[in-house]
Amino acid sequence: MNKPILELKDVQTIVNQGTSQAATILKKINLQINAGDFITIVGTNGAGKSTLFNVISGLLPVNSGQIFHNGKDVTKLSEEEHTRFLSRVFQDPKMGTAPRMTVAENLLLAAKRGERRHFYPRNLKAHKAHFQQLAATMHNGLDQHLNTPAGALSGGQRQALSFLMAVLKRPDIILLDEHTAALDPHTSMALMQTTNQYIQKEHLTALMITHQLEDALKYGNRILVLNQGQIQVDMTGNARKQLTAEKLYDYLVAK
Repeated sequence: MNKPILELKDVQTIVNQGTSQAATILKKINLQINAGDFITIVGTNGAGKSTLFNVISGLLPVNSGQIFHNGKDVTKLSEEEHTRFLSRVFQDPKMGTAPRMTVAENLLLAAKRGERRHFYPRNLKAHKAHFQQLAATMHNGLDQHLNTPAGALSGGQRQALSFLMAVLKRPDIILLDEHTAALDPHTSMALMQTTNQYIQKEHLTALMITHQLEDALKYGNRILVLNQGQIQVDMTGNARKQLTAEKLYDYLVAK
């Protein structure tokens, strides 16, 4: 049997430790993520969704438990070291891109993600044809703005650029942190459809936090419901296919 691509074993995270405000956010989380999984994650505010992503990405330390990547213990690795196998797209389109750099320059930066830094000619022209092809897959005119600073793009185009930068080097894990939530409904739907097409075509492994129950049911092969720092529901196969928005809502409000 193949090892999971990422595994959390009894992971517990405490914030404000040693103070009167100390709180346990993740409570002995156990989770196996297999190659090719597209997992949608739902939960009420404070359920631990963002904390889960922060722990997986190395942004937040684990107080107890372990995290394994392809069987290797990565619990103590820094956030920078996690970028060798993981990328993340945030809710805010302003995060994840350099506003003064052009679209092409941002994509070149993403192409060097996780590599050692050296002084060498960037040779941007040699990459432009490929970057234009990539940008065209977003179907929102991004390919016509390779020389445009990211800060001058629309919110939808900038978030599409963030997504492209995240998937450019085919990371083992992609974290989509409500990546369509800040966009208008039409742009959000278009980016969500493109996201799904990309993940399916490239056989990527992704986790997506969403507050849209319809998206949680429509996309992916697996649904997690987080409740008070624990995984209340982990559903795949026929059970997931038969899940309704009403039943999913019931799980969210259950105490």
